[in-house]
Amino acid sequence: MNSALKGLPLAVMAAVALAGCAREGHFDDRSEDYVDSRLSAPLTLPDSRDPSRYRDVMPVPQVAGEFYAREEGFEAPVPQSLSATTAVQAGGVAVRETDDDSWLVVGAVPSVVWPELGRFVQQRGYSADQVQASSGQIRTPDADLKLSQGLRAGTSEIRCETNGQVNTLCLNSLQRHFEARSASASIASGAEQQAPGAVTVDYQRQGDNWAMVMPIDSERAWAEINYQLTNNFQMEGRRELVSADSASKSFVVDYITESDRTRGLIDSITSFELGESLRRIELTLTPQGTGSAAAVRSLDDEPLSPDDQRELLERVAGLLL
Repeated sequence: MNSALKGLPLAVMAAVALAGCAREGHFDDRSEDYVDSRLSAPLTLPDSRDPSRYRDVMPVPQVAGEFYAREEGFEAPVPQSLSATTAVQAGGVAVRETDDDSWLVVGAVPSVVWPELGRFVQQRGYSADQVQASSGQIRTPDADLKLSQGLRAGTSEIRCETNGQVNTLCLNSLQRHFEARSASASIASGAEQQAPGAVTVDYQRQGDNWAMVMPIDSERAWAEINYQLTNNFQMEGRRELVSADSASKSFVVDYITESDRTRGLIDSITSFELGESLRRIELTLTPQGTGSAAAVRSLDDEPLSPDDQRELLERVAGLLL
């Protein structure tokens, strides 16, 4: 028998078996089923239920600003990974500082943190002269406590001051209180039940320059950006924080721009640059009304393109929000 014919029965059996893998077979191809999908009516809760205790299982995050199509064509960006040091975890607490200010960031929304702040006042034996839940303020003879929404979704900020100055002893006591197991467990449990709020940013273009406008003052913005860049811009040869100046509210970073990362072989050859190169870039914050604006510019000979400016500002916004 011809050796070539010996494998014929096996080939026929394989063809028959694999035929079942097509659509309507063992492995149904559903890659295009979304085209025929229909929206379902939203789930409604009985009137006896408190809506604030429920949230979406898989909420779709809000997009900061409007969609921006790149001038050189659109490509889906690579998702940004968040390191363990980037965000305050649910129930966690961290300190933020500038030259003349300090405050705490707690991993829960203000409505969850407020009762725990009241327990702190009671445990410390403070007599509250004034309590304003609507503005998040508790005034005592020793210190004034103020609670506000944090920059990142699902976080809060707490300040402790005496006569307008940071009360370091009070702030340290607050930090220890919120780091205690009972307080952290209480906040973490409540944080899981709350739909987090978020600070949103807007992008404005003037000519060839982009600016990111934030509804927060430059002091708060600088402190948070400084913390995030310190912990996230530390990848040698890719993105690095070179310096930070709180007086001028500016940062200097070494960064591989989007245009350099996506440059093709032909463009690399014609530009005589066969590899990705770091660009030295300055990011500056300026006051804008009650908020602030962030802008970037190249410290090298070649200016940044509008697309590269927008991409870097979006990366910074991703760290904040």
